[in-house]
Order: sequence, then structure tokens, then C-alpha cells
Amino acid sequence: MKKKIPVVLHQLSNFSSGLGNSIVMITIPWLILEETGSPAFAGLVAAISALPGLLISPIGGWLVDHIGRRSVSIGADLLSAVAVVAFPIVALTSGLSSSTILVIAVIGAIFDPAGYTARKTLLADVAKASDITLDRLNGIHEGFMGVAWVFGPAVGAGLISTVGAVNSFWVAGGLFVFAALAIVFLRVGNLGKDARNLAEEMGEKTNRSIRVGFQVLWNDKLLRTLTLSILIIAAVYLPTETVVLSTYFEDLGQPASLGIVIAALAAGYAVGSFGYGWVSARLKRKNLVRTTFIGVAMSIVPMAFLPPLPILAVAGFFLGLFWGPFTPMVSTLIQQRVPADQQGRVFGVQTAVFYAAPPLGMVLAGLSVESFGVSTTYIILAAILSVTAFLALLTKSLRSDF
Repeated sequence: MKKKIPVVLHQLSNFSSGLGNSIVMITIPWLILEETGSPAFAGLVAAISALPGLLISPIGGWLVDHIGRRSVSIGADLLSAVAVVAFPIVALTSGLSSSTILVIAVIGAIFDPAGYTARKTLLADVAKASDITLDRLNGIHEGFMGVAWVFGPAVGAGLISTVGAVNSFWVAGGLFVFAALAIVFLRVGNLGKDARNLAEEMGEKTNRSIRVGFQVLWNDKLLRTLTLSILIIAAVYLPTETVVLSTYFEDLGQPASLGIVIAALAAGYAVGSFGYGWVSARLKRKNLVRTTFIGVAMSIVPMAFLPPLPILAVAGFFLGLFWGPFTPMVSTLIQQRVPADQQGRVFGVQTAVFYAAPPLGMVLAGLSVESFGVSTTYIILAAILSVTAFLALLTKSLRSDF
């Protein structure tokens, strides 16, 4: 049982940070609408807040490799806590305005990518200390993150209705502090530091450049193909939730139906992630990628035709279910194919890619919805995703065993 303590502490941090972020995600737009009454400004803040993730993530990965995994994780969560409690503090002192909301939101978004990258990089250390396979631990990690994003919006909505939007940030700040404390008590090694020390003892030079993350992902054909595929799929998939389905159900006046579909997607993702350890022991990775890409394409196609709610929710569950094992599998591949002292920078670049793709997709999807309508846009997005999955499966790197 003692060997499982690192897993418990790490996942407490993972879940708490994810829950805090998901509460903030729903609370900031609500606060903006309360303070300014401007949906356009709410969209502007969301778009601008995505920029720090794109720009800072590679730097965060560099810090993870050079300052330390635990130190960056703890520091990022504590700084995130300070940033979110700044909302109620400023509200109590000078009062919130549109400009202060924007500034605080952007500052808060600077720290999240570094914490996320640090916790991902810590997985290899936790697996070693707990005598658990990387496949199983990566699945658990992504599963708890999925659960946090299932419950976070509901918790955020409950807090807004009970204590108000401004006071909700105290709870989010407390969750970030708890996430940091969990890592404070985490006692594991540092495989990255061990790898650097070993190289120095042997008289070898370690590459300390921030460019390493980009170079490794580009030079490894398998990781490059998977990252590019995820970039395109994320740019297509996430706008279906935030733009297409939201517009569709808003036009119908059925917000509860939107919640059901989003919950089904998230629940499927959580089940698929938690099940990755079991699946990976029974299915070759090559076949798992095939199953994922084909399953995702087959699930989104019926959704694109906007069927009745029960069918839409079931298809959404299977879409999440098929996608669930993919992220932990990619994490395992990075941990196994990339030197330990470079993993932070590689995860940092991947995080930047994931921050970059969805906002661009949301903008294009929004323009398409206004020009061509919801139904046509959804069919176009489903076709792009399906073609991407098909072309990826034709690449040599995904047709061979890995």
C-alpha cells in the first residue's frame, strides 16, 4: 500500500488542478457578463487567454527539465492560486473592470501550461517509485483529468448560484493550493536529473537548448505523425463542442440537452482513458491507433447529421470512448522514446500545439456557422476529421509496429 502513496498524491494534485481550472473556465465568462454585459468581450478574453499557453508552454517545458519537475509543478499551482484569488481581492478593493478582468485572466493563463507539463513529466518518476506500468498510470492520469472536466463546470455553476461568481474564485484558489501541497509531500526521484548527472559523469554534453522539444518531435517520424494528427483533430473536434453544438442547442432553446451531450463525450473520454492500461496489455499500439482513428471517424459522422438527442448522446459517448486511450498512449511513447532529461521540453511543445489548434478551429468554425449554417459546418468538420484519420493511417510510421 505504501508504494501507491506517490500515485495517490500525484493524482490528487492532477484532479485538484484540473477541477480548479474547469471552475475558472466557466466562472470567468460569467463574471465578464455580470460586470460588462458583453458576450463579444467574453469571447475576446477567452481568445487572448489562450495565447500564453501557446507562447509559454515551451518555456515551461524547459523549466521542468532544468529547475526540476516537482519545483515547477508546485510553483505553477501556487502562482495560479494567487492569480485566481486576485479576482475577489481586486473586487473588494478597487473594483473589477473589463481591463482588470482581462489582465488577471491573461496572467493566470501563463502558469497553467507549466504545471500541466510538470505533472505529465512527473508520471515517469511516480511510475518507477510505485512499481506501476507507464501505460496504466498514464491512463489513470488522463482519466482523472477527464473526470475533473466533467464535474468542474457543474461545480462552477453551483458555486456561482450559491456564493456568486467573484467568491467562486476563492474555491478555485484553494484547489490550486491543495494541488501544490500534494506535490510537496510527493517523494519520488527525478529521472531527468539522473540522466543529466550520468551524462556529465561520462563526459558527455547534454543539450540544454529550448529548441530540443521541437527538434525531437520533428525528427521522430512516429511522434511527428501523431502530433500533427492530434493538432488537426483537436482543431476540428473541440469547435464542435464549443461552437457548433452550442449554437445548435441555443437555437433550439435546449441548454440541458447540450449539457447531456457534453457530459456523454467527457464520460466516454474518462472511461476510455481509465481503460487504456487494460487495452494496451491486449492490443498492439499499431492496432490501437487504427481502432482510435476509425472509431472516432465512425462516431462523429452520425453526430454531424444532428440526429435526435439519444442518438447524439450515444454517438458522443463512443467518440470520447475511442479517443480516451489515445492521449495516454502518446504520453507513454514520449516517455519511452525521449531521453528523460528532454521530456519536459517535448511535453511543453505538445502542450503549445494543443493550445494553438483549438482557438484557430473555433474562429473558422464560427465563421462557417454564420456563413453556411450549423448542419453544413458540422458535416464539413466531420469530413475533415475522417480524411485526416484515414491519411494518418496510410503513413509508414503508423503502419509498422511501435
